[in-house]
Amino acid sequence: MNVPPAPLEALVRHFADLRDGTHAGHVTRQGKQDAFRRAVELLDAPARQVLAEFDRHLVLGAGTVEATGTRADAAGGSFAVWTLSWPAQRAAGLAPITLTAHYGAGFHHPHLRGATVGEWPLNVADAEQAAELVPVLRAIAAADLHNLVFQRDWRIVPAVHP
Repeated sequence: MNVPPAPLEALVRHFADLRDGTHAGHVTRQGKQDAFRRAVELLDAPARQVLAEFDRHLVLGAGTVEATGTRADAAGGSFAVWTLSWPAQRAAGLAPITLTAHYGAGFHHPHLRGATVGEWPLNVADAEQAAELVPVLRAIAAADLHNLVFQRDWRIVPAVHP
């Protein structure tokens, strides 16, 4: 059986939701909002894990991980934020490392984003280092395809057609 990698399977679910007008099996805003709250609860441990890894290995334990839980925004949507801040970053007046789940009032479904994501460093000197980038390359390609669908609609993805 040809099972796609998890990020590709998630994209197909996402685009099928667009096609069907649902999110996580819900059609009402309230149902989708409940699913978003549950997703935030489910994301809490992985988000904290990732930020703790950055704290331990890159910030050398000087950081503070914080999480907001689900909050309402001024426009009628919802969001949750996980951050890692540390003294040197704060002293420089920079935003912390940020993971944000957001469900905008006019959105069909929620999304994830970072504070500054847009570029990824490329520093590859051998095949092993190149292979280590597969999850990153998948994430970049998935985000790119998602943005292409956002510019048009789900119909550009053949795997989502009934």
